[in-house]
Amino acid sequence: MTSVHPQTAAVANLDLTGRRALVTGGAGGIGLACAERLAAAGAQVMIVDLRGDEARAAAERLGGTARVADLADPAQLDALARDCEADIIVNNAGIQHVAPLEEFPPEMFSAIMRIMVEAPFRLVRAALPGMYARGWGRVVNISSVHGLRASPYKGAYVAAKHALEGLSKVIALEGAPHGVTSNCVCPAYVRTPLVEGQIADQARVHGMSPDAVTAEVLLARTAIKRLIEPEEVAAAVAYLCAPEAAMITGASITLDGGWTAH
Repeated sequence: MTSVHPQTAAVANLDLTGRRALVTGGAGGIGLACAERLAAAGAQVMIVDLRGDEARAAAERLGGTARVADLADPAQLDALARDCEADIIVNNAGIQHVAPLEEFPPEMFSAIMRIMVEAPFRLVRAALPGMYARGWGRVVNISSVHGLRASPYKGAYVAAKHALEGLSKVIALEGAPHGVTSNCVCPAYVRTPLVEGQIADQARVHGMSPDAVTAEVLLARTAIKRLIEPEEVAAAVAYLCAPEAAMITGASITLDGGWTAH
């Protein structure tokens, strides 16, 4: 007899009918996979992204709505926060910049902090009163293995993900009496257009094949030697919204192929 893992069953049977989900960076990659999975469970999804055409196309396909916003712009972020009535918030949007600290542009550091720390804070701050009133809410922060470990030349990204981890725990503690959970999902390298572009760039710069870059650079610290699929991250996000995950809060769920086991 074939058995079904309880988490698999929970995701397969997930019913979010009547729930409103907001997904930042939802026009592609991990964010789009999350939007698709939540919409498949019946949630009304708002896709927030800087890429307007892609966001609108995805929202139309999923029966949701699109909101074009630059999360690094305080005015746009405030306008989005004022309209935030979500039951589920997936803080996924992020950017990366690689440079030694002594060469890291301060304006880029600030932009990364605004997008990856301040935007989640402002959106959750705006949504919590409604979640509290309804007695139910789910905040899922797409962190990273870099929210748990550091790598050189990624000072802003590592700092932002560590800050997001701390913010998530505070939300969990404050939200617990009101039926609101808050968790981080921490993937290693995911097969997204952004990562595939990084592989191509490194292959060109170092004179290596894309396969060699993947195996020798990206996957050097993982035990499972493959990239993570966006749908795997989305499944973890969906599970955290399921009734079976109601006691999971303030946690960091790693999908890192064993990176942090070292």
